[in-house]
Amino acid sequence: MHGGVALQPVYDPETFNSFVRDIEREGLHELWLTDSSLHSRYAYSYLTLAAVATQRLQVGTAVTNPVTRHPALGAVAAATIDEISGGRAVYGIGAGDRPLEALGLRPAKLATLEAAVAAARALWTGQPVTMSDAGFELADAHMRFTPRADIPVWISASGPKTLELAGRVADGVILLAGLHPDGVRYALEHIDRGVEAAGRSSRPRISVFGYGAIDDDERAALAAGRTIAAWFPQTAPVYCKIAGLSEDLVEQVRGAYGGGEFQEAADAAALLPEDFVRRMALAGDRQQVREHIRTLADLGIDSMTVFPTSNGVEERRRTVSQFAQCLREEGHL
Repeated sequence: MHGGVALQPVYDPETFNSFVRDIEREGLHELWLTDSSLHSRYAYSYLTLAAVATQRLQVGTAVTNPVTRHPALGAVAAATIDEISGGRAVYGIGAGDRPLEALGLRPAKLATLEAAVAAARALWTGQPVTMSDAGFELADAHMRFTPRADIPVWISASGPKTLELAGRVADGVILLAGLHPDGVRYALEHIDRGVEAAGRSSRPRISVFGYGAIDDDERAALAAGRTIAAWFPQTAPVYCKIAGLSEDLVEQVRGAYGGGEFQEAADAAALLPEDFVRRMALAGDRQQVREHIRTLADLGIDSMTVFPTSNGVEERRRTVSQFAQCLREEGHL
């Protein structure tokens, strides 16, 4: 099983370059950057920095969306990063999340997300493309440089319909289902339904994202994992039911959830019991993380990606280093 890191491009360029070089030196395989409108620096500029600063890391968005970025421009951006990196780019795309609210926008419909994937792949062939979707149009559009035609497309998914779409059309799935094995199994079942419906011979590659921190200080680890745990009642409540969170508490968390991203959900996060936080996030020491790694490997997951959320860049670097060590101890690096 491979290991990856997801970051928000919130660091100054020098710090970011140093961080991504460390990620590569640790032997990790994937680097994902969020594309979150006003919440951080421009993702594609920082993907360019990462592509130049590294030699081996796969680099991609986790994720862009077809609402703030026209699918043709997304396809050009991914193809440009792929060329700069020497063929290491991945186009990570999803419907969009709460940061869209600050722009007066709503997440894309599932049909628009599927059309955006089809549009990017068609444009990468270099042939003229005409498409009409409720979210965008292409009129005899074609790229005037020659990209790699098979840039991998990964879809970010949590809900059943998006999971099934990913199973039908994606090269990979960025899976936001927490770390509870029953929740991951639920997601895999829906991905496999999509695989079967499309008549594919195998499911796409899957990376499970684990947000939080790895820390011997249990209180610090729980604090880092709480806000992403609060994201699930708001955005993907089915996993709350699977993990045993009561409907009343789900509604309380939803009522308290504020802000555009999970880091701004501190009031809602404070309501959550510790057991639920541990099921949904990285919120413990290395031994607990090794248990997560073993569980995901047993479920056939291709990679686990850590999204460090503790305060301070040095704490986040330590989480990445601890994660790489856990993978080595489990024989995956």
